[in-house]
This record gives sequence, structure tokens and C-alpha cells, in this order.
Amino acid sequence: MKKEDKSAIIKQLESTIGEYAHFYLADFGGLNAAKTTELRRICFGKDVKLVVVKNTLLKKALDNSKVDFSELNSSLTGETSMLLSNIGNAPAKIIQDLMKASKSKIKKQILKAAYVEESFYIGEDQLEALITVKSKNELIADVIALLQSPAKNVISALQSGGVTIHGVLRTLSER
Repeated sequence: MKKEDKSAIIKQLESTIGEYAHFYLADFGGLNAAKTTELRRICFGKDVKLVVVKNTLLKKALDNSKVDFSELNSSLTGETSMLLSNIGNAPAKIIQDLMKASKSKIKKQILKAAYVEESFYIGEDQLEALITVKSKNELIADVIALLQSPAKNVISALQSGGVTIHGVLRTLSER
């Protein structure tokens, strides 16, 4: 491969990584053509971009980034595919579904590492944690729901108390 081609691929990887908030590094080397096509179809349906990359070019692209991705360098061995997404746990769910569907056929670890919500997750054992990761918007919604709950309870109590007092006053006035 020519040096110009390599630099073009590195620039393309840099821009692709910049477009997405989260990415996973995985090894799908044990899949046959049919399973790989099915995986690509599933990724497309869930707005996850699947890119097969060369480790040295990806390392250079990550080194050129504003974020320090040096923790991922140990994961850049063997076959590497990137799953890029703006939803933090979508690729983790795809990997989990793939592992469940072909449990006996895949002998090696699929997940190598991930960069999700500005944190690094290294190793297959992090898959369960990645599945439960909530996005920033989901956390904000949870906080708002928790803050609204006491106010709703007070309003509900006041409304039910008002109906009770109104009923008592009507009964007393009729007597």
C-alpha cells in the first residue's frame, strides 16, 4: 500500500471516529460470510457503523486524535473491527446477541475494548457493564423523574385532601 493511500485511510478513520461518540473494538474473525453479512445488516438497522480496520492505521488515527486513546493500544492485535455508534450500549447488545446466537461456534473473545461515555472498557468481561451503561440523556431523564416524584406526591395529596374537605363541608352544610 502506498504512503498516500495509508494517509488517506488514516484521515478517513479520524473523521469517522470524530463523527461518533462511542466505539468498540471487536474481533469477528471466526464468523463465516453469511454470519458476517447478517451482522452488518443488524448493525445497519441499529445505526451502528461496522468498519474492519488495520491495527497500525487505527493506532495512528487514534494517536492523531485530541483524546488520549493510549489505553486501547494493548487491544490493537489480531483482527480488529470497529463498531461506531452514538448510542453507548447499542454495539454491546449486538455483540451479546451474536454470542448467544452462536454460542458453541465462537471459541474466542469478541469484545476487545470500548470507548463509551468518555471511559475505557478493556476486555470481554466488561460486556455486561457496557450493556447497562446509560447515555447522558437517559441519566438526565432519570434525575428529572426523581425530582418530579416528590412534587407529584404533594400535589396529589393536596388534591385528594381538597376533595375530602369539600365532602366534609358539604355534609355539614346539609345538616
